[in-house]
Amino acid sequence: MSSSQHATSSARSGTAHSPARSWRWSVSDIVVASVLAVASGVIFWGWNLSYHLIGNLFVFYPPVETLVHGMWLFPAVLGALVIRKPGAAIYCEMVAAAVSALLGSQWGLTVLSSGFMQGLGAELIFLAVAYRRFSLEFAMLAGAASGLTGGITYHWIVPMYAYAPVETAIHISCFALSGAIIAGIIPWLATRGLAAASVLGPLASRRAHREPRLSLGRSRG
Repeated sequence: MSSSQHATSSARSGTAHSPARSWRWSVSDIVVASVLAVASGVIFWGWNLSYHLIGNLFVFYPPVETLVHGMWLFPAVLGALVIRKPGAAIYCEMVAAAVSALLGSQWGLTVLSSGFMQGLGAELIFLAVAYRRFSLEFAMLAGAASGLTGGITYHWIVPMYAYAPVETAIHISCFALSGAIIAGIIPWLATRGLAAASVLGPLASRRAHREPRLSLGRSRG
């Protein structure tokens, strides 16, 4: 085989086996992730202010109050779905937590620990599929994982609750369920909506609205 043929063959081989996109963050990725995270932090702040009223809805059985805690998890899943590169879930959740702390949070700087752990839960799910699966079931799984790590944080890393074992299990399970629904479904719908509105042009998620809703059982091709 001649050198030119070898080069051509190598190029074709490289094209066939190289990843379709780079995991390196672009300027657009950083800007969009930061905007999403800051906006989410403002939402956190508003949610924090109203939470003492919302929490009263669960006075009959406090362990189930985490059914609404998914509101503190959505930036992690939203960031991962929009940016589609490693670190997006942790980055967006951490920045959102920091913004809410700067604006004023009754939990002070402990929200940074919570933000990291909650972002980590979602991050691990997307890393497990090499940041290549963004359908509804993976968004919900990431939200649930974020709730699971958030619950672990609340009980053992930055303890805020002292429930009996059964109540602790219910508390964390409700957190994961809330994560799957609030932090899974809503960010997935939001990402598709943003893509349909053509505001994600430079990002890997720009065609999210055309992707299959579910991917389990489909060929990886």
